[in-house]
Amino acid sequence: MNDVTVDARFLLCPLPVIRTQDQVSRLRTGDFVRVLCTDPGALHDIPCWCRIHGHTVCAITRRDDEITITIQIGDAG
Repeated sequence: MNDVTVDARFLLCPLPVIRTQDQVSRLRTGDFVRVLCTDPGALHDIPCWCRIHGHTVCAITRRDDEITITIQIGDAG
């Protein structure tokens, strides 16, 4: 099982979602991705993208201007 981090800090929409999607395409069901971002729009965009693609948002945390979204990869099949 992999646990990877996507650094999308200081990128604006739609780049945090695109960077997340690029990394997820390399992973397997059950793997985890931690997305670091500063764009407040990611709080809506990434969970929405996860619902559409069958992934689970495990946690969302905010510390100062940084947002961390932890995702578990779902079964795309």
